[in-house]
Amino acid sequence: MSATSPQASVDTAIAHAMGLLAHDPAAAIEQAQQVLAAVPGQPVARLVLGLAHNARTHFTQALVELEPLAAEQPVAPAVQMALGIALAGAQRTPQALAAFEKAAALQPALPRVWLQIAELRLAAGDARSADAYLQHAQASSHDPQLLAAGEALATGRLPEAETWLRERLRELPNDVAALRMLAELAARVGRNEQALTLLERCLQLAPGFKAARHHYALLLDRCSRHEDAMLEIEGLLEDEPEDAQLLNLKAVVLGKLGFYGDAIRLYESILTSRPKDPRVWMSLGHALKTEGQTARAIIAYRRALEINPGFGGAWWSLANLKTVRFDAADIAAMRKQLQRMDLDDDQRLHFQFALGKALEDAGDYEESFKCYASGNRIRRTQLPYSAGQNRQRRQHAEAVYTRDFFAERAGCGSDDASPVFILGMPRAGSTLVEQILSSHPQVEATMELPDIIAIVRDLRMRVDDPETTSYHDLLATLEPAEFRALGERYLQSTQVQRKLDRPLFIDKMPNNFAHVGLIQLILPNAKIIDVRRHPLACCFSNFKQHFARGQAFSYDLADMGRYYRDYVGLMAHFDQVLPGRLHRVIYEDLVADTETQVRSLLDYCGLAFDARCLRFFENQRPVRTASSEQVRRPINRDGMDQWRHYDAWLAPLKQALGPVLDSYPLIADQSIKPS
Repeated sequence: MSATSPQASVDTAIAHAMGLLAHDPAAAIEQAQQVLAAVPGQPVARLVLGLAHNARTHFTQALVELEPLAAEQPVAPAVQMALGIALAGAQRTPQALAAFEKAAALQPALPRVWLQIAELRLAAGDARSADAYLQHAQASSHDPQLLAAGEALATGRLPEAETWLRERLRELPNDVAALRMLAELAARVGRNEQALTLLERCLQLAPGFKAARHHYALLLDRCSRHEDAMLEIEGLLEDEPEDAQLLNLKAVVLGKLGFYGDAIRLYESILTSRPKDPRVWMSLGHALKTEGQTARAIIAYRRALEINPGFGGAWWSLANLKTVRFDAADIAAMRKQLQRMDLDDDQRLHFQFALGKALEDAGDYEESFKCYASGNRIRRTQLPYSAGQNRQRRQHAEAVYTRDFFAERAGCGSDDASPVFILGMPRAGSTLVEQILSSHPQVEATMELPDIIAIVRDLRMRVDDPETTSYHDLLATLEPAEFRALGERYLQSTQVQRKLDRPLFIDKMPNNFAHVGLIQLILPNAKIIDVRRHPLACCFSNFKQHFARGQAFSYDLADMGRYYRDYVGLMAHFDQVLPGRLHRVIYEDLVADTETQVRSLLDYCGLAFDARCLRFFENQRPVRTASSEQVRRPINRDGMDQWRHYDAWLAPLKQALGPVLDSYPLIADQSIKPS
């Protein structure tokens, strides 16, 4: 074996010194000095020496090595980069900026160089910092640290990715690429407010960062800030008017703003250039369904499946119409897809819910339940939910909202009486009540408005730990003017949904039942209608419903029973502390004696009886909920006893419901109020 050459020994020693830089710069200095003793003037060893002094913040010593080296090696980008760091550390900002700019000119993809330029420009008030931040974002694909974090994100190793990104931002708090990546991670785990904050900082530094702005628009839409999302989308489309993803997002947001006709036309326009995109066909189907164009919606969903038979979302969309009956060929096609080993969890759970509905319609209830249970199991792993934490929130609300609490704040809030809140459990009949009320010429239906929840979200951000702390305590500290301001904010933010200039409008967000106390404080003259359905019928209807977003309690029978029980308990509490404030509609009573219940409902709302409310199925308004097709038919008993087919498998639900099940529909007796 031949002896190692002197040059190979030097190269090995230099490589060893480089490896020491990150964790032991003093040792790197010692190793570099040994190389220089053997090979005086060796340029890479001198660079290592300068880098090591930089790492130890000994910038004057670093400059002793790096300034002459840069003069000798004027086209070496790594030397210019190291020199820039030393000059910046020595507070010689103009020379540092010149060195970084020279390094960037020599090697535009050099990691961190544009970030250094951006930081110095920002500190000097130079507007060109935004361009430099954008250049950094574009060059970040060459940064080993960010590449590693991105790979962890892509493979689902989120805790690992978060650790790396937070370490990076502790060192470089204005790294726009890391800010965007951490925002993506936060959004993926449901920390939407944190994600928005990160993206807002990112775009403040780099307004032209299109990937971040697109993500920001998506997140604004997810957080139900649809008008803000539309502003971002329109700005992006000015630069990229043919971008299919942006056009599709615009159509989605148009629908959420109530412009369904415009959304349909835009989807149809997109399909002229992308006729084989199954997701656009499905989105078109959703918009058509909302508009009541059911036959066309079915065609759109079926077209999506012709293009991609493995598109579980389209199968579930058909099932979710509630009126489509799958035939044997459909059932066989779904079962075939479920046998695929490469089917991801999202597609699989859609197939399970759709097949569950198909088998239910076919009368195979045991296999149907297995499908529903399988789909729920998958979805439950994707959504964090704690029944115990929900119980604590309810108990905390009850402790805060006493008769005295409300009496002390009488007269607070906006005196506007136009909102009508329809709330309660999902799948309890709230869409039917909305359809009935909106058939009155004095009432306008909107949608499940997110505005109360947005106010709650902002209130939570005022407390120390918004992820776990209740906002109810904060309300006790607010001045009367703040309650009025929150009420006016709600009225202003919901105005975009009001198209008909009617005196009353409906907010049908069922989850608002958890915020009755807030509603009373900010809108004391609003109407509040609690729609209640038999607990087994209601809860099982939730269990077989795959919600597009939220309702994390609904994917486990025991969780759902406890949630229903807490809902009943909280409403019983408000019946005590605000007697007569809520109007309750029992779904079964509404079905059994519709006119009596409708007259009572209208009387509560201060409205004269109108026979059109009994012909609610003739109302042609758009309906966005899962009950859209059901409320376009005359009232019937079809869904009241469907749960009985599954009674043999509902023991966990019954046990969790406890006395609420036995006492239904009674609610006032405190002996049945959950403990």
